[in-house]
Amino acid sequence: MHLNTDGLVITENTTGESDRIVTLLTRDHGIIRAFARGAKSVKNRNMSGTQIFAYSRFSVYRGRDAYIIDDAQPIEVFYKLRENLESISLAQYFCELAAYFAPEENDADEYLSVILNALYLLSNGKRPQPFLKAVTELRLMSLSGYMPSLLACNGCGKYIDDVMYFDSQNGLIHCQECSSYGIPISSGILTAMRHICLSDPKKIFSFSMPDESLKFLSSVTEDYMSRHIDKKFKTLSFYKSLKEGI
Repeated sequence: MHLNTDGLVITENTTGESDRIVTLLTRDHGIIRAFARGAKSVKNRNMSGTQIFAYSRFSVYRGRDAYIIDDAQPIEVFYKLRENLESISLAQYFCELAAYFAPEENDADEYLSVILNALYLLSNGKRPQPFLKAVTELRLMSLSGYMPSLLACNGCGKYIDDVMYFDSQNGLIHCQECSSYGIPISSGILTAMRHICLSDPKKIFSFSMPDESLKFLSSVTEDYMSRHIDKKFKTLSFYKSLKEGI
C-alpha cells in the first residue's frame, strides 16, 4: 500500500546509525509510525522533512512489517520553536496530546489543524502560552468524545449567570441557585469554553482574554482533562517545572 499525505512529525527517535523512527499525525490517515532510512544524515534528502515538528508532504509505503517513508518534502519546520525552551517544551506537550487523542490510520484532519495552528501561534508569539494550552487541551478533548456539557445549567437550563459552577468530574455546569458544587467560573470563562468546544474549527483561536483569566482557564481545562483520561503527560510536567522555576 502506498500513501501520499501531508502530516506533522510528533515524535522522532534514532535507530541504528542514521535511521529515524517517527510518529506522524497525518491528515488522511491519522497516526502512523514509520521508518525514515538514513534520515539522520545531513546528506539525506529526507533529513529536514522528518525531524520533530516538521510539517511535510509525505510519500509512504507499507513494507512487510512497517511503514517506510520514501519521500518527505517539508512545508513548515517551525524553527522558531527551538529558540525558547518553554516554547519547545509546550510544543512537545501538544505533540504528546496529539499522539494520545488522534485516531490511528483514520481521518484526522481537524486534529492536525488544531496542532498546526497551535504550533504556528506559539512559534510566532502571537498568543499567550496559557491561551494556546487551554484551547488545545479542550478542543482535542471535545474531538475525542470528552466534550463537556456547557450549553446550560444542568438543573434548570439557565444559559448564563455572573458565576456558574463547572463540575469537572461530570462535565456539567450549574447556576448558583441549583448547585455550588464544582469550580466557580465567570461568564467570560464559560463563554470561552463554549467557544473552544463548539465554534468552527477555523475560529477556535479567535478570541482574547486578560492574562489572569487565561491562566485560570488553562487550570480549568487541565483539571478537566486529568479527571477524564488515565494518562500522565511527562511533557506537561516538564513544561510546568520550567514555568514554576521562573
